[in-house]
Amino acid sequence: MDFYKQAQSRVPKAISLPPEWLNMYGEFVTKNASAVSQIESGLRSLTYIIPGRFRESEIASESLHTGVQLLSLYHDSLLAKAISRLPSLQRAQPSAHNRYTKFWTTKSSIYKRIALTLQMIQYTELLWEMAAKRRGEKVRWRVVVLLEGIKALCRLLLLRLTNSRPLVSPPLPEREVDPRTLEENDKSARDGMETPPSEGSVELGWTMPRTGLSLPTLPDSSDISTFLLSKVLTADDIKPPKALLHRVSGQGQLAEVLFILRPVIYALAMQKWSGGRKSWRPWLLGISIEYGARQLAKKDFQERIAGGLRGLTGLEREELRKRGWALGWWAMRGAFYENITKAWLRSVTRKLRNKPLLDMVGGVIEDYEYLWDQYYFPSATL
Repeated sequence: MDFYKQAQSRVPKAISLPPEWLNMYGEFVTKNASAVSQIESGLRSLTYIIPGRFRESEIASESLHTGVQLLSLYHDSLLAKAISRLPSLQRAQPSAHNRYTKFWTTKSSIYKRIALTLQMIQYTELLWEMAAKRRGEKVRWRVVVLLEGIKALCRLLLLRLTNSRPLVSPPLPEREVDPRTLEENDKSARDGMETPPSEGSVELGWTMPRTGLSLPTLPDSSDISTFLLSKVLTADDIKPPKALLHRVSGQGQLAEVLFILRPVIYALAMQKWSGGRKSWRPWLLGISIEYGARQLAKKDFQERIAGGLRGLTGLEREELRKRGWALGWWAMRGAFYENITKAWLRSVTRKLRNKPLLDMVGGVIEDYEYLWDQYYFPSATL
C-alpha cells in the first residue's frame, strides 16, 4: 500500500519533467544562439556534401539530414519568441516575406498549423520515399503520390485562408535574427540591469536621462550613404502585411490552382509510365502545366494590376523570380534527365577524375547523381 502511495505521489513530478526539460533546452538555445547556428550549419553542410556515400545505408544519411532540418525548424520558433521580447530598437527590420508570413501565422492558428505540417512533410518526404522503396516500386510511387496529394491539399487550404492570395515559399517566417543580439540581451538580463549607454553597442545610441528616449549615434563619415539608405522607407515598408500580395481571381486563381496541382499530376503520370523512364509524356505534361500556369499568372497581373508587372510588390516579384528559377529543375527530372542530363553529368565527372580538388567536386556530383537517378523528391521544388 505504501509503495502504491509513493508511486502515486511521484506521477505528477514525472509528468512535469518533460516541460521543464523543454524550457531548459529553449533557454540554452537562446543563450547560445551563435554556437547552435554554427552547429546546424556544419551538420547541414555535411549532409549536403556526402549525400550518396551511405548508399548501403542511405536511410541513415537522410535521417540525419531530416533531423537537422526539423530541429532547425524548432529552433526557429524558439528564436522567434526570444526576439519578440527584445526592445523594438534592437530588432532588425524584417523582410517583406517575414512580415507577410508572420501576419498570417499570428492571425490564424489554422494557417500556422497547416504551414507547419507542409514544412515538415517537405523535410521528411525523401525519407518516406526511401523507406517505401524498400517495399517495391509500386509502394514507392503510391507514397510519392500520397505525399504530393497531402501537400497540394495543404496549399489549397492556405490559398483559401489567405483569401485567394498567391502562395509564398516557404509558408513560415524564415530565421532573420543575429544570434549575438540575443546573447547580448540575455547577458544584460543576467546582470540585472541595462547596459550603460557608454558601454552599449553603437546601434542602441544614447538614452536621454529625463525622457528615456534613445537617439541613434552618428555613423562613420565613410558610411553615411549606407546609413541614410537604410533609413529610407519604400512603398512596401508602409503597406499592411496582407497588402504585400494582391488577391487573385479568374485566370489568376486558375493559374495558382494549376501551379499547386502540377506536382500531383506529374507524380501520377510518372506512376503510370514508371516502366519507361525515358518516356517524354510525363515530362512534357508536367512542364507544360507549370509553364502555362506561370504565363497565365503573368497575363493576369498585366491585365488586372495598374502598371502591369511593374506594379507588382517586391514580395510578388521575388516569388515570381523563385518560380522562374524553379523551372530549371526540369532539366533534372524524368526523360530530360534520363536522355540528356545524365550523360552530360557523367562526361563531366569523367573529366574531373584524378585532378586535385576537382576530383572531390566530381565525387560530390556522382553522389547526387545517385539520388537524382533513384528517387523522385531530390529534384522536387514544391
